[in-house]
Amino acid sequence: MSNLDIYQPLDFFDSDDPAEIDAGIKETIRSIHFSVLAMGLGLLKIKSKHLYIKMGHESMNEYVNHLSREMKTDSSGIYKWLKIGKAFIKYKDDLEMFGFRESHGPIKLRYLERALTAGNKEEVYENIKKMSVRDFIDYSKSAKTRHPKDAPDDVLIKGSIVYIKGRRGVIVSNNLGEKITKYYLEIMKVASEALKKGGRIIPVHVRNKKEDERFRQIYGRIMSELRNKK
Repeated sequence: MSNLDIYQPLDFFDSDDPAEIDAGIKETIRSIHFSVLAMGLGLLKIKSKHLYIKMGHESMNEYVNHLSREMKTDSSGIYKWLKIGKAFIKYKDDLEMFGFRESHGPIKLRYLERALTAGNKEEVYENIKKMSVRDFIDYSKSAKTRHPKDAPDDVLIKGSIVYIKGRRGVIVSNNLGEKITKYYLEIMKVASEALKKGGRIIPVHVRNKKEDERFRQIYGRIMSELRNKK
């Protein structure tokens, strides 16, 4: 095999056929997912069987530091791969039962155990397949508030997820950007508080900050008059 043969899977970028390029991109993504899981499983085997000793290292940490220097990669990334391997082996039976595949994104396995603390196993395994990495991370961070035994009737906002009566109702994608995400979550929070108090929601459009300030002054006066007439 010549040195050029290793690059054959990447030939698609020389093509002008969009379907061929698209297929090549998808295949490359699948290869990346498989590689991440394979690295995690390999690292786990070295650690669990103490194979680092046969390579002249006294500990797994020493081996990771050596690997980091040799491959010029951050050691924290190596430990993340190791955690992925651990999660896959620990939950292998359930992952297979619920149909998890490498294409669903092995990076999410790092957050699987945290997500499972909520106790609703079926929901967790469905979400690890269909959610993006970012959304699953947010989902796992808010696991303890997802299904409280005494689920409140009001709306709870945790991270970028909105829970209604203790159940996940809305996920605002972080791909919108921090500012826009925060804006829409704030709208939902204000609206839910108004409804909880028995109020009604009336949207009002103002064109700028000056109009907003003027409207608030008028609004305050009108509301005071309305309530004084009761």
